[in-house]
Amino acid sequence: MTLETLAIIGAAISLLIGSIFVLVGVIGLLKFNDPMTRLHAPTKVGTLGIGMLLLASILTAAASGDPSMHEFLIMAFLFVTAPVSAHFLAKVSIHTRECMTPPKPTDDEMWSTLDSPDHSNEEKPATK
Repeated sequence: MTLETLAIIGAAISLLIGSIFVLVGVIGLLKFNDPMTRLHAPTKVGTLGIGMLLLASILTAAASGDPSMHEFLIMAFLFVTAPVSAHFLAKVSIHTRECMTPPKPTDDEMWSTLDSPDHSNEEKPATK
């Protein structure tokens, strides 16, 4: 087998795996009811699925002799922005109380971003 054939076979396998991940992400997005559980389907599974589809594009372009950096840039952008957007969506869901409030911890005064200690009795540092 030539290197070009191996790249095409790898691209086909990557397309299959990526399609399965994307399908699972879409089903999860449609089946889950509240925002916090819906959040995981597109951000976790969808990111891996799109990453595998981009890997198939990279392998196909390399096999045809026309590689480019576009797929790597898309992948880097996707892997950086998906967790950040998921974090912001989760914080909005917690602050608007669209989801269940996390339980109180036993040994700690603070939990998530809902409870914060009262610092009104403390002295403020002097400013110059």
